[in-house]
This record gives sequence, structure tokens and C-alpha cells, in this order.
Amino acid sequence: MKNAQCKKCLSKFNEKDIYTIQQFQYRKNPPYAWTVEFFRNLEVDEWDSFCEKCIMIYSKKSFEAWENDSRN
Repeated sequence: MKNAQCKKCLSKFNEKDIYTIQQFQYRKNPPYAWTVEFFRNLEVDEWDSFCEKCIMIYSKKSFEAWENDSRN
């Protein structure tokens, strides 16, 4: 039963397929504290639910933003 909803695209999906920004704490860069602040500016909480497609979009956006920040 599809009873979870993606905050970004609003599509429904199964609870077992939920992704949150907490998954980003396991990537090497950017640091998780930076990631949390980046998403806070987008009004995304650590516990907001996303589908796989949208979390991958956010992953790419946050990594690109971090690369730009680290160059400046």
C-alpha cells in the first residue's frame, strides 16, 4: 500500500522506500552538518520523506552547492 508521500513531487510510494536527508550522513562530502544547514535553507527537515528520484536530485544539488562553496 502506498501510504508515504514525497515532500518534493508529492507522489505516493511505499513506506519501505522512504528516503530522508539523514542518508547523506554516510557520504564523504559534503559534511553532514553542512548538508543539514543547506537543506534547512530549503525548508527541508531531516525527517521529511522523499522518493528515490527526488532524493537523488537533492543529492546532486547539495553536492554541487558544496563544491561551489568550497571553491570560494
